[in-house]
Amino acid sequence: MPIILQTALVSNYFFISQLLWRRFGENFLTNFLGAWQQVEGAYQQHSIPVGGIAYYLSPPSTFAELLRDPLHTLIYLAFVLVSCALFSRTWIEVSGSAPRDVAKQLKDQQMVIRGHRQDSMIKQLYRYIPTAAAFGGLCIGLLSVFADFMGAIGSGTGILMAVGIIYQYFEIFAKEAALTGSYASLLS
Repeated sequence: MPIILQTALVSNYFFISQLLWRRFGENFLTNFLGAWQQVEGAYQQHSIPVGGIAYYLSPPSTFAELLRDPLHTLIYLAFVLVSCALFSRTWIEVSGSAPRDVAKQLKDQQMVIRGHRQDSMIKQLYRYIPTAAAFGGLCIGLLSVFADFMGAIGSGTGILMAVGIIYQYFEIFAKEAALTGSYASLLS
């Protein structure tokens, strides 16, 4: 989820930046937010960021550009990693996976952490869950950036979403196979 939120944030920023660029052109503020250039594609024209904040929030388009402009590469890498980690920590609070929610679920299931009462159990969970969420978001961001840097078809985010969806279908398939007793009955 953090990579989806990060991508939505960047997409909305690009949309607003392009609107301002087309409307106000060479204004200092619009140049600061993002300068855009029209490029002929295979089927249509599209805009690419060539300056401003939008340029630094976009992935380098080629491996040569990655090496030619290391500042762009570092800023893009830092932005994606930090935003994914922050979105991941925020997501656990919103989705019901926060330490307080986990402690309540454990209490409802009559499970405890040996040597800890309810209050100290929440403190223990606060030591690990937010850190694990941030690290998980950081790893997902790193995987997405790596795919972008290697020039994957599509984007790193698109690849992660596709793999996640395929994995969910596989889990559903495996659960149904377990219920029916075999994979062969599902395939026929």
